[in-house]
Amino acid sequence: MTPTTACLIAALVALIVSLVALGRVLSHNRQLREERDELLRRLERPAPSLPRQAATFAFRTAVGTAVRVREQGVGGFLTSSIEEWTGIALADRTEIEKVAAPDGTVTIFFSDIVDSTALNEQLGDQRWMALLEAHDKVIRKRVTAHGGHVVKSQGDGFMVAFGDPGEALRAAISMQAGLAEARGRVLRRTPVEVRMGLHTGRAIEKDGDYFGRNVAMAARVASHAVGGEILVSDAVHEGLVADFDFGEPRRVELKGFPGEHDLWPVGLLD
Repeated sequence: MTPTTACLIAALVALIVSLVALGRVLSHNRQLREERDELLRRLERPAPSLPRQAATFAFRTAVGTAVRVREQGVGGFLTSSIEEWTGIALADRTEIEKVAAPDGTVTIFFSDIVDSTALNEQLGDQRWMALLEAHDKVIRKRVTAHGGHVVKSQGDGFMVAFGDPGEALRAAISMQAGLAEARGRVLRRTPVEVRMGLHTGRAIEKDGDYFGRNVAMAARVASHAVGGEILVSDAVHEGLVADFDFGEPRRVELKGFPGEHDLWPVGLLD
């Protein structure tokens, strides 16, 4: 037998041994997955004495722990558990639950630039985009400072959610002041007028967007504001009447909502 042949045979034997070992590992992992899947299927039949959510969490915790300990050992499991469970708990909460007040309500804020289409036509696309960027910077900075969450930016306007109506209104006042100061070169050269509206109530979140009658109400409130003005609904006004300067209410009809509604203009800080 030549040395070359001997080397080839040795390599072939090593390959066979490696494949056998790999097959055993895969078989073991497959068995673990089957055991895990069988237990997880029981989640469809939680114990009658427990709420479904609690039963689901308990089963998932037990199954995950058993599999992780068998795969990693106790030391490996404990090393990664705390951060992982914290991340899972936060991920399971909807965006509204992260933002909402203790009673489950959110304060929805809408804003948009008045006569934005005409302004875009006047400036041209390049200068218009520079203006939008300066405007967005003012809005986003105040949203962050007051603990809000930008739900979406709608070209020339924003939809923002706050858990605290007072912080929402302070943010709106600060936005109007920041836009009026026009410290940036672009805003100083081309001032913009922004109208804002706020309403408080429960909402539904899906795929990062908010829906429901209270979202529609907030949009309707904003549509009645004029440039540079903040309007709030009765729901916002009632909880903040002692803390802010409100003008006389305007009684209006809101499209899609029966009856008449009082909208309250907010006095801006000097």
